[in-house]
Amino acid sequence: MTIDKAFNDSTPTYDDWMRRALLGYSDLFGNAVRVIPFESNRAIRVLDLGAGTGSFAAHVAEVYPNASFVLMDVADKMLDAARERFKDQGEKFSFEVADYRNLQGNGEYDLVISSLSIHHLTDDEKANLFKTVFRLLKPAGAFINIDQIRGETETLRRLNWNRWLNHVQSSGATDEQIKASIDRRTTYDKDALLADQINWLKQAGFSDVDVVYKNFFLGVFLAIKGGISSFGSVSEYYKEKE
Repeated sequence: MTIDKAFNDSTPTYDDWMRRALLGYSDLFGNAVRVIPFESNRAIRVLDLGAGTGSFAAHVAEVYPNASFVLMDVADKMLDAARERFKDQGEKFSFEVADYRNLQGNGEYDLVISSLSIHHLTDDEKANLFKTVFRLLKPAGAFINIDQIRGETETLRRLNWNRWLNHVQSSGATDEQIKASIDRRTTYDKDALLADQINWLKQAGFSDVDVVYKNFFLGVFLAIKGGISSFGSVSEYYKEKE
């Protein structure tokens, strides 16, 4: 089964499943939005890679009401769900059924976001995508990626796996949901080490790179193009987040 077919099939229950399956769901998305380095009233242009049903874009749109969004995903039914989610938002949201490994363009976006998608790529594809994202961003742009992290050792990988299983079993997920997720993870996931993901972002050209939040094998990566000086002083950078 291709990855687009696998995720298309999961569309009807996907949002509910993600809320149950992700460790620290609210903290993941809350911190991801909190570190966006723009004032909340700014009309930023946002690209969401592997947007799925639009959950990350929805979190951003709550804080940035003047933002415009391009949601991209290879799974058309997932994007249909996103279209339904944002059907009353007018032209603020556009949708592209496309493979983001083939992205073209330069300096078009203030912000690129992605959540639980890029770990499906090979390591070389991840590194190449980060270079493309850097190119797509405007001179003072930012990339925020919520994604999985491969444990450094077998012991840590077992710890992460057992923590996740205990979490989903206690969250009320059905055996069918858990089995389907395990099948997707073992078939499509290609998690990368934390240090490798940081290095690829730096090699792509980002001046400031960090993991601003981590919960076992899930992390929020922040990469800034141009440095903090592009956004003003530190106090200005955070004043909208306090």
